[in-house]
Amino acid sequence: MTKKKATTWLTGAVLSMAMLTVTACGGSVSDGGQKPGDKSSDGAKSEKQKLVIYTARDKNVVEEIIPKFKEQNPGMDVEVLTMGAQQVLERVRGEKANPQADFWWGGTQSALMTAANEGLLESVKPSFADKIPAMYKDSQDRWYGEMLLPEVIMYNSKALKKEDAPKDWDDLLDAKYKGKIIIRGVLASGTMRTIYSSLIYRQDANDPKKGYDWLKKLDANTKEYAQDPTNLYLKLAREEGTLSLWNLQDIMIQKELQKQPFDFIYPASGAPILVDGVGVVKGAKNMEAAKKFYEFLFDSKLRVELAEKLYQIPTRTDINKDTLPAWLKGLELKPLNIDWAVMAQKEKEWMQHWDENIKGKGSK
Repeated sequence: MTKKKATTWLTGAVLSMAMLTVTACGGSVSDGGQKPGDKSSDGAKSEKQKLVIYTARDKNVVEEIIPKFKEQNPGMDVEVLTMGAQQVLERVRGEKANPQADFWWGGTQSALMTAANEGLLESVKPSFADKIPAMYKDSQDRWYGEMLLPEVIMYNSKALKKEDAPKDWDDLLDAKYKGKIIIRGVLASGTMRTIYSSLIYRQDANDPKKGYDWLKKLDANTKEYAQDPTNLYLKLAREEGTLSLWNLQDIMIQKELQKQPFDFIYPASGAPILVDGVGVVKGAKNMEAAKKFYEFLFDSKLRVELAEKLYQIPTRTDINKDTLPAWLKGLELKPLNIDWAVMAQKEKEWMQHWDENIKGKGSK
């Protein structure tokens, strides 16, 4: 990857609609500051620091945060590769013997727990450790939750009135929604794996067959599985479908920043509230740079700014609630009762069964 002074994105699919953001794109952000071999003020050669980040964050989030970090660290060359959360796990796992990334930015609780158990994450205790509740971090400091992501029902507000949208998960199985649902491809998406695993857990974690039967009915109502978030947004905007399941933050970004005709229903029985976290890759080649980004990312002022601009729900408990935006103050976070350790243990098995035995077969 070449170094450039401007931000460059590596995308797997190029779409001409600039109104749509890309969650599953890739990118490289390179610093335009001091070059390797440049003389420092004391006349000595100064090596530019490097930081390689794998992220599942939306492009809007990356473009908001990385320039701020580079401004504070002008001598640092930053590379960002964006992909699905599950793909981050698979890539870090595949590179275990020779890590290529330094920092994992944006992973589901299940994925991070799995990575920690497989020895893929470094134990790093940041300065803000005691400001994050125990339920939102690893007990051995291998990952920390950056924000909370309620998983909700998404709908096209132009094509479907709010009163006609599903009010809860079971409503999605109603025959009137057959052919109206478009789902982002499940296996590559940490968000969708969490939603689908939660829906199995919700039926009966001890008897997954009940959850499988439920997902088979949902599959029967599903028109198609979109390749990536961009494809999902495009199809919903075109009204090829009117309903989906997705995370609250990205829906709000699409609605408010991209002016898409999207809105959400918070399920009446509760939503799986995903702890979206970060961690330092085990054996990272640029450990000090990774730690700097870690501290920067959790700065309390930045967290308030991101709640306002990018609809993130912070995990830090020391943020003054009066400084949070109105949209967040008015949101009641009703969680589904989920044992996330069980979810992390069972997710792979459950999702493999869904892919092999349920996907595309619900109406048969």
